[in-house]
Parts: sequence; C-alpha cells; structure tokens
Amino acid sequence: MKVLVIGSGGREHALVWKIAQSPLLTELIAAPGGAAIGTLAECVDIPVSDLDALVELARERAVDLVVVGPEIPLCDGLADRLRAIGIAVFGPSKAAAMLETSKAFAKDFYARHNVPTARYGVFDDAGKAKAFLDEFSPPYVLKADGLAAGKGVVIPETRAEAEAEIDAFLSGKFGDASRTLVIEEFMRGEEVSIFALSDGETVLYCGAAQDHKRVGEGDSGPNTGGMGAYSPAPIATPALIETVMKTIIEPTAAGLAAEGAPFQGVLFAGIMVTPDGPKTVEFNIRFGDPECQVLMPRIANDILPYLKAAASGHLDQMLPVDWSPEPAITVVMAAKGYPGDYAKGSVIEGVDDANAMDGVHVFEAGTARDSEGRRIAAGGRVLNVTATGENLHYAADRAYTAIDVIDWPQGFCRRDIAWRALKTH
Repeated sequence: MKVLVIGSGGREHALVWKIAQSPLLTELIAAPGGAAIGTLAECVDIPVSDLDALVELARERAVDLVVVGPEIPLCDGLADRLRAIGIAVFGPSKAAAMLETSKAFAKDFYARHNVPTARYGVFDDAGKAKAFLDEFSPPYVLKADGLAAGKGVVIPETRAEAEAEIDAFLSGKFGDASRTLVIEEFMRGEEVSIFALSDGETVLYCGAAQDHKRVGEGDSGPNTGGMGAYSPAPIATPALIETVMKTIIEPTAAGLAAEGAPFQGVLFAGIMVTPDGPKTVEFNIRFGDPECQVLMPRIANDILPYLKAAASGHLDQMLPVDWSPEPAITVVMAAKGYPGDYAKGSVIEGVDDANAMDGVHVFEAGTARDSEGRRIAAGGRVLNVTATGENLHYAADRAYTAIDVIDWPQGFCRRDIAWRALKTH
C-alpha cells in the first residue's frame, strides 16, 4: 500500500512511526511532514491548508490511502474532495466534521440523538448569555463555538468573571471562533478520552487515555493543547468503556449516518465520568494530540488494515484491536512562555540519546533543523517524550529519565503527568 499522511506535528510523527512498521506498506509520503518524520517517510512541503495541492499530490502519486492527522483540513472538506476522485481517506467528510467544527452544532446534535451531556445554551447576544447564568451555580463553562486550537474553553469561578468573559468571547477573544458562545453546566467528575474507529456503519473501540490540559502542575494555570497523556486510564474500566460505546459513541455514529453524514475515521470522545454516569464533554474528529502518542505504542496490531477498513467500509471484518499490556506515558516539552508568547529557534540537544533508551520514543511536535543540521525549537509544544514500561511507574520513570538527558534550557515540562493514576497505583 502507498500511504499519504497529512500533517507535521507529534501526532503525525506517531502515526507515521506506527504505519512505517506495517509489512503492507510499499511507500510512505507525508505532507508537509518535517525533519523527524522525514527519517521515516518522504516529505513533500505542502501546507495542510493547501487543499488543491494535497489533492493533486494524492492523485499524481496514486496513493491507496490518505490518513489525515489534524482537524482543519477535514473541517475544510479535504476528505470529500479525495473521495470524489476515488481515493480512500481515513478522516470524515466536512459534514461529519461539524461535530468538532462547531460546539453549538455538536450540543444540538447530542440533544437530537439522546447522547448524554451537560445542560447548555448557545448565544451571540451578551445580555441573553448573562441572563442564562441564572440557570446554574458557579463555576461556569464557556466555550467558543468554533475551532480555537484546543484553547477556547474558560471556566470562570464567579458570576462577575463569567460576565466579563462573555463580553470578551463575543467581542472576539478567539476571533471568529467565539462570535457564538456555548455556556454549559459545570460537570463534576474525572475526565477520560475514549477512541473508536468508524467506517460509517460499524464502530470499533480503539483505546482510552487521560491527558493534562492545564499548563501547570496539579492541573493549574491556563488551558493548552495538552501537556501530556497516559494510557490505559484506570478510570476507563471495561464496564465504563462498554457504557460509553453503547450510550455515547454508537448513538453518535448512528446519528451522523441517519443525518446523511456517515463518519469514516476516528471518533474521539471526551467523557466526564460523573456521579450520574458518563457524559459527553465534546467529540473530536481525529486522534488526540498528545493522546495519539500513547495509543500508537500500545497497539499490538498492524495499524494499516484498521485505517484502510475504516476508510473503505470494512470494519465489520476486523477483529478487536489488540493492546500491549505495557502502559505508555507521554510528557510534552514546551517552549518557555507557552501557551502565551514564546521564542523559536533555540537549540535542543540530547534527543538522539533519549531515543536510544529502552522503551523511549521522542515524537517531535514542533522542531526544525538549522543550517548546521542542529535540532531547533519551531513551535510551542516541541517534543513529546513517550515511554512504555511494565507498569505506569516504570514508564513514567523512563520518560522523565529521558527528559533529563535532553539539553534544552529554553524548554519546560510538567513533572506530574499521570499523577492521578500514579497516586492510586
């Protein structure tokens, strides 16, 4: 099989790393890819926003499967355009991607299909939004309707803060993404990410993980795109997974199909485990980042037949995914200042030494090479230091030992990834 992977970050590095192990693979291309991905695949420098050039590349190279990493090209309709010329795509149509494109669409969709979620309201008027706060006691959950790179959620602790945030959102705090605002009831519980492959009809469980969104230790500070993750998550018991599949993921897939937008790709359910049972926080329409970086090392199967089956409507012919018994943890090393302003261009050394350690893979999320061939920081989240081990404590020790081998004074990480699971085990 000739495969094209779209994207350039840590998630795509993990996908390329896993796909590259497949005996079915004859050629692996990435667009745009990057220096690290380039050690495993041929990189073609086309940005993920250039749909015309991506479609032409897939057509010209006669690829058998396109695997789309990030959400934006899917939300812009890349999968539709590829399917229109007969190319199999792991990734949903623009219509199915609305599940992530619009929080307001998603909440209304859950209501239509009896998918459990928090009570909510959708507003573009500040006065009506503020009046709706009467429905709840603090804290409140405010979400930008559109895509905001994982940062468009604020949880004000007081009524005054909530009213100020409503004004900020509707005045363009997140640009056009927050011109419409979703206000939700705050759900108490523990959050977990549950993944399922879907081919439009059949859904197949594909792992559970927990991530850490806050920038600071003890889950403090502002939200980020994710500072680390681990899998499996102890809270994701077989009973919980079965309930989520039956009450949330399967009805979502069936609802999309019933509305004429069958979903092909991966459904990523953010679940809050509340005293009243699991409820939907949100759905994403691609592998999580950094959750993908802990799922790929744990999948014992060749991933390629599963991706192709989802893309071509044959998941019903696939056996359940096999999982390595070894847990995995990934720790994000970010540039100082992230998620605010940060500098690019600092030199990073020691990554090759970290990669040489047993059970360690450093997936590169935001790196480049300078004119001397040195690895440099080129983003906010820069390295995903991933480790497996016979138990989570061992995996965490390996990850942090690897981090200590990396010489990057301008970087930082959280030192408490997986703290919930490590505290209880």
